[in-house]
This record gives sequence, structure tokens and C-alpha cells, in this order.
Amino acid sequence: MSLHVGFSGISKDFGAVRVLHDVHFELEPGRVYGLLGENGAGKSTLMKILSGYETASAGELTIDGVVQRFGNSREAETAGIVLIHQEFNLADDLTVAENIFLGHELRRGWLLDDVAMRAAAREVLREVGLEIDPDTRARELIVAEKQLVEIAKALSRRARLLVMDEPTATLTPSETERLFELIARLKAAGTTIVYISHKLEEVERITDEIVVMRDGRFATRAPTAEVSRHQMANLMVGRELSDMFPPRAPVPDAQPVLRVRELSVPGWASEVSFDVRPGEIVGFAGLVGAGRTELFEGLLGLRPRAGGAVELDGRAVSFRSPRDAARHGVTYLSEDRKGKGLHVRFSLLENLTLMDLERHARPLLDPRSERRALRRAIDEFGIRTRDPEVSATQLSGGNQQKLAIAKVLQPGPRVVVLDEPTRGVDVGAKRDIYFLIQRLAAGGRAVIVVSSELMELIGLCHRVVVMRGGHLQATLPAEGLTEEALIAHATGTH
Repeated sequence: MSLHVGFSGISKDFGAVRVLHDVHFELEPGRVYGLLGENGAGKSTLMKILSGYETASAGELTIDGVVQRFGNSREAETAGIVLIHQEFNLADDLTVAENIFLGHELRRGWLLDDVAMRAAAREVLREVGLEIDPDTRARELIVAEKQLVEIAKALSRRARLLVMDEPTATLTPSETERLFELIARLKAAGTTIVYISHKLEEVERITDEIVVMRDGRFATRAPTAEVSRHQMANLMVGRELSDMFPPRAPVPDAQPVLRVRELSVPGWASEVSFDVRPGEIVGFAGLVGAGRTELFEGLLGLRPRAGGAVELDGRAVSFRSPRDAARHGVTYLSEDRKGKGLHVRFSLLENLTLMDLERHARPLLDPRSERRALRRAIDEFGIRTRDPEVSATQLSGGNQQKLAIAKVLQPGPRVVVLDEPTRGVDVGAKRDIYFLIQRLAAGGRAVIVVSSELMELIGLCHRVVVMRGGHLQATLPAEGLTEEALIAHATGTH
């Protein structure tokens, strides 16, 4: 069942820019590899060549010693190679079962066999621990469920080599555990796994060997057991990486800039109260489905509210939409970067200034003003792009996230809500974002961070609000806070 993969002198050009340089290494059958590197290191591009979504500009790809040049992903899947994308690739208007078998439909004679596809879909969904009706439309799923459907779709192809690109970015700890059990079963059955993740604790736990890429080149490889997480991080960035979190500055003695009282969002959050002061970073923790994202979508006018009061600088407000909230000085970064955070087909410039067009129109839109704003954002946020004129879809996932953060800061907000701000971001970029968040607070902004990464909340925040089942469970000071305490409150076992 297993297969052997060889990359020999693989290079890739996009126009005049070379993004992969003479990459050489091999993947042995039946092992779990951690593929590491910063955003833009070339990991995803190399895996897209392996899985038929891109073709190499030079070099050879061999499968079991035979040179292959896949023209599309279908040809790679026929060879047993399947890629689970970092960004979701589901058709929202199709059902879960239809998405799983899209392009690989089961037939009975000339007709589609819907009964067989629903039954098979239930089976692969059960393998990933997702108990939902296969007839559910993809648009009705929450982000974590979409991720599990993507994994189930890959399993249905019966892959001999499976590439997982940030598969746990949206999953709860229990869902992640089930995924790891699945990976162990696949490995035992002889499947080769390439696991791309910036969560080094996961790489350390489940992989046999790491392969590190840097600046489009193969950097090194080593047995996982011989490399510490700290060494992995240093290998990724090519330098010593220390002080992951900035020093936590004291919160100024001031009245809250944002005060929320008994806010309810039907079906998601019930009578939640909190406040945040200028210069303070407040975190929101909880399991997937706890209602954190939906609470803030209700606050910002993206979902209907049912009661509750919101005060900004002591004055009652009610936001009709995110644009209305931005005019009042409150902006929101969505957890769904591709679906809600950016227009990925738009250029970097168009994305950046979309929330703040009034600043660049006097009264007509001034392209020079927009270009100056983009140059500042590229420098300030470290957005890596070969051409400032490209569309956002051509950026790596981490650079898309940096662009999305820059976008929500363009209107100059006093309160910033960042939902999963480092999802899909490499360890070096994470550190940059942590220091950026600290600078925002030091500059007098109130910052709210919604995150599934508990150490992120502990390392950054002054206080952490824990939600469970739509209710506020506890508000905990950062001093002495542990992952165990947060999990206990989030699961109701405290």
C-alpha cells in the first residue's frame, strides 16, 4: 500500500520569481513526516506539486522510482496521493455527502447511488469523530466541522500518501486527539503522512521525522526524537528564537472603554457580561461551540441580538453592522480568513483600504494615498510578497493573516477584536503578531483576543474570560494561570 516519494532538483517559478530552489529529499513509505518552515518557505507549493495542483518548473518527482508529472489532482489521487488543504475547499450549496464524493460519485448503472454515498459518508465521518447528517449543507457547518469534513473527504479516497496542511487549526483538544488516533491507524496500515503544522508540540508528539524548508530550499531533516521544540523553531527561522511573548505591561487605571452587560445571541450566547479597559488585553477561551465567535458577531451586528446593553466610553451604542462598529471605533478580525476576513481575489491594496476608503477619497479615490498605505502596511506587518500588485490569493496563509490584521487596523480603532489571530501562522510570524498586539495595547487600544491556543492567552492577556455552552464560566487573572485551569473551566470540571 505504501509508496516512496523522491524530489530531485525541484524548482518552481511564478512568472519571473522563483519560489522553490533545487529541492532534494525523499519520503520513505509508512512514516509520519513533519514538514516545517515559515510562511512562504515553500512547503505548500511543494506539496501542491506532489498532489497535482501545480507542476514543477524544473526537476523530477518520482513515485516508487518512476518519474511522474501529474497534470491535475485527479491524476495524483489515482496514484494514491491526496492533499487536505489548509483553506477549505467545500462547495457551500452541496450536502456533506455530495462534497465528500464530488468528482468521485458512486453510481448504479447510469444513475447516482445517493443511498450508497450517504452510507459511505456516514462511515468516514464516524472515522473522524463527526456525528452529523450527511444531508447537511456545507454552509450550515461551523469552521471545525468543515475541517473534519475535509479530512473525511480525503479518507474516502483511500490514500497511500496523505498530506495534512494545518489540520488541527480549528479543532478542539478532543477532536485533535481523535485525529491523532486516526493518523496512528493510517500509519499502522502503511499510509505515509506528511503533516504540516506550526504547532510544534503536535509535530513532536506524532511524527517520526522532521523535514525543514527555508526560503524555498530544503534546509535539513532529522529524527523527531533528536530535536527539541526550541530547536525546531530555530531551524525554521534560521536563527535563535527567544522571548516568544512580550513583557506584560501594567493596565492603566482607567474606566472601561467597552462595557457589555447581559448580551445574548440566540442559540449561541446567553447573558454574557464583560468589559475591557484602554491598554488591556482580554482573552476569550472555550471549546469549539462555546459561543465565543458568535458572541462577538452579535456584538458587531453580524448576528441578531436578543437583549443586553453595550456602552462605549460610557455611552450606550448598538452596532448595526461591522462598518457601523468601525465608525464608532470598534473593529473585528474574523476567524475565517478566506471566507470573511479577506476578498482573496482582490489585490492587496484593495483589501487593505476596503474598511477605510473615506480616508483615501477627497472626494475621489486617491490611488497614491492607497499605495502609500500599502507600503506602510507591508513594512510594519512584515507582509512577504513578490509583487505588491498581486491578489491576496497568491499570498501564503500567514501573509494573508498579516494582511487581514493590517486591514482591521486601518480605520484606527480604539477597540480591536482579534478572533484566532495566529491561526495558520508560523512560529516566527506568531511572535511578530504577539509583539504587535502588545504594541496596540501599549498605544492605548483595548484588545480582545479570541483563541483556541491556551498558551497564547496565558502569555499575552491580562485577564482571560472562559465560556462554556454559551455562558460565561469565569474571568481569570493572568498571574498564575495554567492550561489545566482553563481546560477545567472550559469543560465544566473545575
